[in-house]
Amino acid sequence: MDQDYERRLLRQINVQNDNTSPMKVKDVICRLTPTPESPLSSPSKHGDRFIPSRAGANWSINFHRINENEKSPSQNKKTKDATSDTGKADGLAYSALLKNELLGAGIEKVLDPQTEDRRLQPSTPERRSLFSYSLSAKRSTPDDNSVSPYSLSPVSSKSQKLLRSPRKPTRKISKIPFKVLDAPELQDDFYLNLVDWSSLNVLSVGLGTCVYLWSACTSQVTRLCDLSVEGDSVTSVGWAILSLWVHTKALYKFGMLPPAKKLFALEGHTARVGALAWNADQLSSGSRDRMILQRDIRTPPMQSERRLQGHRQEVCGLKWSTDHQLLASGGNDNKLLVWNHSSVLPMQQYTEHLAAVKAIAWSPHQHGLLASGGGTADRCIRFWNTLTAQPLQCIDTGSQVCNLAWSKHTNELVSTHGYSQNQILVWKYPSLTQVAKLTGHSYRVLYLAMSPDGEAIVTGAGDETLRFWNVFSKTRSTKESVSVLNLFTRIR
Repeated sequence: MDQDYERRLLRQINVQNDNTSPMKVKDVICRLTPTPESPLSSPSKHGDRFIPSRAGANWSINFHRINENEKSPSQNKKTKDATSDTGKADGLAYSALLKNELLGAGIEKVLDPQTEDRRLQPSTPERRSLFSYSLSAKRSTPDDNSVSPYSLSPVSSKSQKLLRSPRKPTRKISKIPFKVLDAPELQDDFYLNLVDWSSLNVLSVGLGTCVYLWSACTSQVTRLCDLSVEGDSVTSVGWAILSLWVHTKALYKFGMLPPAKKLFALEGHTARVGALAWNADQLSSGSRDRMILQRDIRTPPMQSERRLQGHRQEVCGLKWSTDHQLLASGGNDNKLLVWNHSSVLPMQQYTEHLAAVKAIAWSPHQHGLLASGGGTADRCIRFWNTLTAQPLQCIDTGSQVCNLAWSKHTNELVSTHGYSQNQILVWKYPSLTQVAKLTGHSYRVLYLAMSPDGEAIVTGAGDETLRFWNVFSKTRSTKESVSVLNLFTRIR
C-alpha cells in the first residue's frame, strides 16, 4: 500500500477525532472505502487483501426466499390449482432433500403436493455447519441426521427415508372433453333439467319439443318422441329402469323396449314441471306452480298422491337421499327444504342461500350429508348435517352454481357454473380443495349427468353442445372418513 495515501487518511481521522459531526464521520468512512481509482483496489500493485461482505449469509432464510422471489402473481394463482404437473411433486421432494442436507431439516416424508410448501419447513431448524467435511465426533444413531461412516449412501439417514418413502401416483384429469355432441335447440333456461343418463348407458336429451336418445355403447342417436302435437316443449327428463319420463305440464311415460311408445300421462300440475326425482316406485315432481307432488306409479294417481307445499316460488331442484328416507327441494325463493315420509310439512328449512337453489346433492359416503348451491347472487356451495340440522361448511365459487354431483367412489364432488365463468369444478371433501377446473362451454353449464360407472360426466349448455369429461376415478378411497356423519364404518 502507498505510504503517502495512508498518512493522508490517518491525518484526516486525527484532525476530526474529537469534534466531528456524524455527517463528517460518515464522509471520512466513505473516503476509506476502496474505489476503482484508489490504490486499495489494485492488488497486483499494492497487495492482495480482500474482505468479502457477509451480510445476508443466513442460508436457512435465503433458501426459503427462493420460491418467494421466483413466484409471480400469475404463478401464485396457478399454484392454487391442484391439477399441477408431476413436476411439482418432484420439486417438493428435491426441495426437502436439499433442506435435509444443507439445513438439517430432518424431513422424512413429502406431503401431498396439494399442500403448501411451508409444510416442508421445519419448525425449529437445526444449526449445522454447511461446509463441514469431517465426521461428527458423536456416535451416529438412527435418529441422527448425520451420515454414518459405514453408510454407502452420500446422504443422511433421514434423506434416505425420504427417498424410500412411497410415491403417491399423481392424478391427472384431462382438461379436454373426450367427446362433443351437437345439441340444437338445447334451451338456456336455469330452471329446466333436460339431460339424464340411464343405468343402461343411454343418454336422454330434451331438445325443443323432441326427446333424443344417445347410446354410449354404439353412439347411435334415436328420436324418441315429438310433443309438438300436444303443443308442449320438454322441460325435464328422468330415467326409471326401462322407461323414460318426460315433463311438460303433464308427465308422459315412454317405454324403452322397441318400438317406443307413450304408455300414459299424469296430470296434476298447473304449470311447467322442471324438476324430477325417483325413489324406487315413487315419483316426485316440482313445478312452477310451487307444488311438489309425490305419487306411487303402481297405484291410481289420486289414491297415492301427496302434495307438499313449502316453497313460495318455482321448485327447481329435487333429490332423494341415498337411504330413500329424505327428500331435499330447492326453490326460486332461495330456500332449501328437507321432507320425510310422515309429514306434508318440511322437517328442516335452510334459508342461508341468497339466490335460487337448483343444485342439490346427497353424499353417498356420509349419512345425512347434503350439499346445495346458490344462483348468481349467492355463488356459494353449502354443506349441511341433516341429522342435527346444522350447517357445516361454505365456499364461495365466484359464479352461479347450476349443478352438483358426488363421485360414487371417492369423497369428491363436481359442480357446474354459469354467470360469469361457465366452468366445471371438481372438489375434494371435506378440505374443499379444488382438484380440477374445466372450461370449454361458452354459455352457462346448466345440465349435468353422470355415467353409470361413476367415472364420466356429461355437461350441457346454451351453446347447444354436450361435452363428455373423465373426472372421477373408479378406485375407492382406502382412508376411513373421520366425519361425525360417517355412521356405517364403525361398531357402536
